[in-house]
Amino acid sequence: MSRRLVLGLAAVVAAAVLGVLLLAEPPADPIRPGQLAPDFQLPRLDGGPPVSLAGLRGRVVLLNFWATWCGPCEAEMPAMQRLYQELAGPEFELIAISVDASREEVDAFRQRLGLSFPIALDPEKRVSNAYQSYRYPESYLIDRDGRILSRYVGPREWDSKLYIERIRRVLSGAAPS
Repeated sequence: MSRRLVLGLAAVVAAAVLGVLLLAEPPADPIRPGQLAPDFQLPRLDGGPPVSLAGLRGRVVLLNFWATWCGPCEAEMPAMQRLYQELAGPEFELIAISVDASREEVDAFRQRLGLSFPIALDPEKRVSNAYQSYRYPESYLIDRDGRILSRYVGPREWDSKLYIERIRRVLSGAAPS
């Protein structure tokens, strides 16, 4: 191949790459505390009415993204169940959003661990992507007005005094620490 041909091909490839970069949508801004949490509507595992963040306005929400194949997700679920049993009521909701493709696997997981909190299904990962949640488990504490208070990447001992007191402070109207 002649040098002129190689340079011509390189110029064409460079122009194509530059065109793709210029025409591509910019990445979304990172999700940060203080921002409004992206609204969503997802089907429930139990077949009940779809769950939406807008429908939970006025309540403090712990939103958890997870998958059945995620070991750390499974490890934190019993603590989430205990947190739910401790705080569930008209002021607080815990929603676990599964990114699994199989409803059956999620239901088997729920039954095996004895989970009673609401589980929503996001097999296309539309909501997970809107929250920029790519590492599971990942959770968001959202205030009554739909604003993100905290983002937690990785498993937590949700039933520890630290998290229960943090959520109770938000429920009482105080800022979380």
